[in-house]
Amino acid sequence: MALIKEVRGFTPVFGENVFLAENATIIGDVVIGDDCSIWYNAVLRGDVNSIRIGNRVNIQDGSVLHTLYQKSVVEIGNNVSVGHNVTIHGAKIEDNVLIGIGATILDHAVIGSNSIIAANSLVLTGTIVEPNSIYAGIPAKKVKDIEPEQTAEMINKIANNYLMYAGWYK
Repeated sequence: MALIKEVRGFTPVFGENVFLAENATIIGDVVIGDDCSIWYNAVLRGDVNSIRIGNRVNIQDGSVLHTLYQKSVVEIGNNVSVGHNVTIHGAKIEDNVLIGIGATILDHAVIGSNSIIAANSLVLTGTIVEPNSIYAGIPAKKVKDIEPEQTAEMINKIANNYLMYAGWYK
């Protein structure tokens, strides 16, 4: 069973149909929506500030979500895939986003809807990623605009796959 821990009077809250891997860690002020999955070795540390996750979100293996004490929060919208070994620190991720394997997103960054952050990218503090775009690199820069239909197919496919994968463990 996942490690679910109260801290500072905050206990994580879970929506319906949520899969938690046995060694996932969810601590403190964390709220997770419906049809989500938190995978192996993922850590959601809501000890110093809040983490809010929408519906149909998958946080893949080894990812870490954390914040700055009294300065930043993590907000993740709906239909978001957070790839393996991603770090999100005090950032906002809007709806329909794919964050590639190994990416790092720092405090007060905002990832616009229908966007893709390429694998191993570094999104610096305060960066505003335009909706309907692809960002890549260190530091991450805009690579190109994309039509919402282009991202919807890939983003929805991954989100749907992770719902299916989670179902295998129930």
